[in-house]
Amino acid sequence: MKRSLALAVTLASGLTLSAAAQAPAGAASSAAASAPAGPAKIAVVAFQVAVANTNEGQRNFADLQKKYEPKRQQLKTLSDEIDTMQKQMQAQGEKLSDSERANRAKTIDEKKKQLQRDAEDAQNDMQGEMQETYNTLASKVYDVMASYAQQHGYTLILDVAQQQTPVLYANESTNITKAVIDAYNVKSGVPAPPTPPAAPAAAPKTGPGAH
Repeated sequence: MKRSLALAVTLASGLTLSAAAQAPAGAASSAAASAPAGPAKIAVVAFQVAVANTNEGQRNFADLQKKYEPKRQQLKTLSDEIDTMQKQMQAQGEKLSDSERANRAKTIDEKKKQLQRDAEDAQNDMQGEMQETYNTLASKVYDVMASYAQQHGYTLILDVAQQQTPVLYANESTNITKAVIDAYNVKSGVPAPPTPPAAPAAAPKTGPGAH
């Protein structure tokens, strides 16, 4: 049950991108081969972050969240129903006959299994769509990043978003993540997502006792 509830919570809060950013086959080697001879000019990029934070990425992943919102609500409703049934059974335990208690326990168990199946199915479906969305966009962002690197004379770009990154330290001036995001936004022409409205300010206190 803990696992199924965890899956439901995951759907409720949105999934973190887990896809590993990969360059198209042969792209890195061909870029290295065409790099001009001379002093190395190195940059770092959080590639996965760049993909997710492009205007197109924010739009596409927000659309995915909206698509699965009805399923998230469905899972939450079922989870709340199970919780209510368990509390009622505990509160009425001494008043229930053995057969009634057994029937309720069986119903709760069946609903728990249903919740787990539905949550796992939704999780798998959403992860699959998110992976596909990420891969499609990552390929396009990579092309923009490669063009940016060539235009600015970079001979090596290291991805600091990877867990096993060899980068232990990098000066912020070498980080081209924002530059890549900006360059892709210009090329894609996708507008920035609207900014959520700010929460209304609390009304000042009036009357006796107000400070």
